[in-house]
Amino acid sequence: MLTLTINGQTNTVDVEDDTPLLWVLRDTVNLTGTKFGCGIAACGACTVHIDGEPIRSCSFPVSDAVGTNITTIEGLGEAKLTAVQEAWIAEQVPQCGYCQSGMIMAASALLRQNPDPSDTEIDEAMTNICRCGSYPRIRKAIHRAAKFKAEA
Repeated sequence: MLTLTINGQTNTVDVEDDTPLLWVLRDTVNLTGTKFGCGIAACGACTVHIDGEPIRSCSFPVSDAVGTNITTIEGLGEAKLTAVQEAWIAEQVPQCGYCQSGMIMAASALLRQNPDPSDTEIDEAMTNICRCGSYPRIRKAIHRAAKFKAEA
């Protein structure tokens, strides 16, 4: 049995220590906003935050998450939408939408570390893959969220 703190809630799970965190979130805790894309930590669809840092949960052993604070897309804007989520809507970023929870998690972490990133800094930080190619809208939404946060 492992005890995890997910979105501020304590969860006790009965899984193998080496189970990827992604499958614990989706199959055991029933938080399905985090998506499976590749299984090798390349695409970023499975991005969640561990103590505020973005990680690719498909290759992150659940035992390494014990004693940390895990935030999923469901916990990102629980009370109200975050600036990133609002910018995503305003800029109509999603096309198919599959990668978007991971993109939003990565963008949120970027803006926490760099509140006013340049296009180059966004391109370097946003290594998640979008098969629909919505990268220009993603960049525009990140700039919009940065401006919104600066004005707040």
